[in-house]
Parts: sequence; C-alpha cells; structure tokens
Amino acid sequence: MTHLKEGDVAPNFTGLNQDSNSVSLSDYKGKKIILYFYPKDNTPGCTAQSCNLTDNYSDLLNNGFDVLGVSPDSVKSHLNFITKFNLVFDLIADEDRSICLLYGVFGKKKFMGREYDGVYRTTFIINENQIIEKVFTKVNTKNHAEQILESYKKQ
Repeated sequence: MTHLKEGDVAPNFTGLNQDSNSVSLSDYKGKKIILYFYPKDNTPGCTAQSCNLTDNYSDLLNNGFDVLGVSPDSVKSHLNFITKFNLVFDLIADEDRSICLLYGVFGKKKFMGREYDGVYRTTFIINENQIIEKVFTKVNTKNHAEQILESYKKQ
C-alpha cells in the first residue's frame, strides 16, 4: 500500500505516453488530476476502469478534473489499448516501475494462493497545487468515475 496520504505533495515524475511524448506531473500544475495506477492493459478490471473513466470523461472535465493513467506496460501496449477501447486520455508507460515505486503502489500481491510482484490498483486525486487531496485504495473498477465524483460531493 502507498505511503502517500492526503495533504502530501504529489511526487513529480516524467514518463512517455502512448505517442512516445514526454509527460510530467508538473505539466498539470494548475489543474486537478485523477492519477490512476493499474496493473495491466487489456485485462478485465483495468479495461472496465479505463472505459468507465472514458465514458464519464466529460463529467470529470466539467468537474475540473483531467485524467492520467500509469501502468508498467509499454508505449506500444498503451497505444493499442487506447485504440482498441477509444480511451480519451494519456497513459504513461512505466516499464521500469519507477513511477509506481515513487508512489508506493508496487509490491507483493497474492492471487489464488500465489505471491508475486505487481501494481496495487490505486487512484490519487491531485489538486491544482500538486497536493494529494484523496487516495483511493479500494477502487470500484466498473464505477470509478462515479466513486470519485461522489467523494467530492461529500466534502
């Protein structure tokens, strides 16, 4: 689980998006960003989550959010994933897992009794000043946009 919490400064990073363009968190200064970490392109939960964020992208934009996804997949894998599902936001390739490690979302996982290293599905809401406002560690993949928007209505 991540060591980062609400009120912490979001660590800056730079990575390549699906078009091999350099993207940094600092590029989003002055904007609210949904930074979501997910395990793998084209898997059921990750596809549901990414498609839900795309399906609700206009609502997210209307509420002042932009979206950025990060996984250990390659630039090519991200491009294929975006094309296949018509995703509308950038995905960052973190093949060396440096961004995942920076955010504390990579480590030991268990599935069906087997232990392995992987990405903890985690979403950070980062405000205009690059401060973490919210951390989701229990992500509802099928309704993630609603989960995010509901949490803001309660504030």
